[in-house]
Amino acid sequence: MSSTLTLLHKAGFRFAFDPDSCKECPGNCCRGVSGYVWVTDTEIRNLANFLKMNTIDFRQRYVRKIDNRYSLKESWTGTDYPCIFFDAEARGCSVYQARPKQCRTYPFWEENRGLTGDLTHDCPGIRNSSDFSGDKAQHHR
Repeated sequence: MSSTLTLLHKAGFRFAFDPDSCKECPGNCCRGVSGYVWVTDTEIRNLANFLKMNTIDFRQRYVRKIDNRYSLKESWTGTDYPCIFFDAEARGCSVYQARPKQCRTYPFWEENRGLTGDLTHDCPGIRNSSDFSGDKAQHHR
């Protein structure tokens, strides 16, 4: 008996994504080199509500201002910079249900359009276009 691989596709991208691969991944998309997880005021409110906090306390504890934008903080582990909400023991996001759009849309970011090789190193769920045939496809927004 063979199982059917479900791949997510987005028009204009030369790769697909296998969401089931996240179960085996150490959280590469949530950790690594220092970077930004941009959040809007609405996302900040949603995250604060999810954590049952007021937005002022949430901003002070979890958000940093970069110019006129806001990003979630990171923590330094001695080897990398995971997102403040990355749970290393569970290898996943502790606010998954309320995660920002940037996290929900990974790996289908504009800067990844046309890439395959660089992403397959970072994300074991990336599948090259030659891997698509015969799989059940779903559209990703």
